[in-house]
Amino acid sequence: MKEKKLLLGDEAIALGAIHAGLSGVYAYPGTPSTEITEFIQGNALARERGLHSRWCTNEKTAMEAALGMSFMGKRALVCMKHVGLNVCADPFVNSGMTGVNGGVVVLVADDPSMHSSQDEQDSRFYGKFAMIPTFEPSSQQEAYDMMEVAFAYSEKQCLPVLMRVTTRMAHSRAVVEVATEPKPEKELNYNAVAANWVLLPANARKRNDHVTAQQAQLETDAASSTYNIYVEGHDKSLGILASGIGFNYVNECFPGGSPYPILKISQYPLPKKLVRRLLSECEQVLIVEEGQPFIEDIVRGVADMPNVHGKLDGTLPRTGELNPDIVKKALGMETGQCFDPCADVAPRPPALCQGCGHRDVYAALNEVLKEYDNPRVFGDIGCYTLGFLPPFRAIHSCVDMGASITMAKGAADAGQWPAVAIIGDSTFTHSGMTGLLDAINENADITVIISDNLTTGMTGGQDSAGTNKFEAICRGLGLSDEHLRVVVPLPKNMPEITQAIRDEINYHGTSVIIPRRECMQTLQRHLKQKKAQAKS
Repeated sequence: MKEKKLLLGDEAIALGAIHAGLSGVYAYPGTPSTEITEFIQGNALARERGLHSRWCTNEKTAMEAALGMSFMGKRALVCMKHVGLNVCADPFVNSGMTGVNGGVVVLVADDPSMHSSQDEQDSRFYGKFAMIPTFEPSSQQEAYDMMEVAFAYSEKQCLPVLMRVTTRMAHSRAVVEVATEPKPEKELNYNAVAANWVLLPANARKRNDHVTAQQAQLETDAASSTYNIYVEGHDKSLGILASGIGFNYVNECFPGGSPYPILKISQYPLPKKLVRRLLSECEQVLIVEEGQPFIEDIVRGVADMPNVHGKLDGTLPRTGELNPDIVKKALGMETGQCFDPCADVAPRPPALCQGCGHRDVYAALNEVLKEYDNPRVFGDIGCYTLGFLPPFRAIHSCVDMGASITMAKGAADAGQWPAVAIIGDSTFTHSGMTGLLDAINENADITVIISDNLTTGMTGGQDSAGTNKFEAICRGLGLSDEHLRVVVPLPKNMPEITQAIRDEINYHGTSVIIPRRECMQTLQRHLKQKKAQAKS
């Protein structure tokens, strides 16, 4: 039996995983993947079954915990945004060597156009690099259906499966037919072979030979996959190779059906047999893929192929998201009238919320730093990155999660003073603690500000792993109480905050200041919840 639901792509993935017999989801919040875990956390069946769904400290711990669940024979889902895959690259790549027992699907949401990201990284390269099969749904229905297929394929091949989606797929809605009889969870089993999971060189060499030999079968499976289809067309002057959501865009260009042959790709390794057919039958080929020219690079190989068009020859833009109008233009078709915002509408850049504690921190920091020549403030990933923009213009760098502390230390090593790092509470536990340990071990001349708003604010107010633990963490890393300060960032406390910053900058060693005040967004939600409880 089936029923229809209107679902985001992320929600379709989450429900597909639950219905496939999931036992646990492991994730760190990151747009555009956050809603997957949130859906599982709120799903009635997931709660009834007691599925694991708490947030992890970072993507590396998430991947490793999922491998632990797989080791015991159960199905696990790992969720992250594309830059999170960099954080968990060590266990992810090595999971191809260990293999799996229970199925593992690693869901990565890429962010073309960088709506909320530092880069436009394309995660398909990681799948190829790790010799791991990759799925890329072209619709919300496929996203739901693929979860069961991906888990089953993971167990059949004893390999994790990478599933790649993009922002538009994750955050758009469609009607999805879903099962009414979900599969049960897998039972615990002890079938994991220790020799595969203990990556001593002698064991790893055997696994490496085995996984390398599997690649031919993975490509054969991709060529016969129901998700990789060759759609016939009578006009062979052009062939279209479209992957993932790019296939949707192509279909929108031809409401009555394409006159050209189309090769749809949603499962990798790239099935070269199907690609060769398209190349041999068509005079010209257009490759439509969201993200980087991953397929186009493979198709072109080392040869100059003037009949192959896409991002590398400028037929499609190399950066940013695709859309149906961009694809129409590449096909030589007329595009419809595009929305043109009124020239009189002033741009509205993002800004920190009114009443946000980060505002008071930056106000105090800027006030103190006027007293010094050439101060440098190293920022990090979070709401407080907006401190780079007016009116504060308070930070000089923001590279990746946790980089603020280690960059400040490196600058101090080079002779910079003052060197200040500002990092949020969730980012500190995600990737900042090890950097602080380096600084403490060398008593680096830096001041670290852990701006604690008691939540993971940037992605919607998820729990922060270190809440109420930061003083203990800093002490445990070896920081002295004398240079561990806690303040409340409010305008009335400005003299106290500025004096604390001034004192710790003038101390030539490692110090930590923790401004602590709840995020305005979560505070308002909590107040509403209290009022609702009081009424009931």
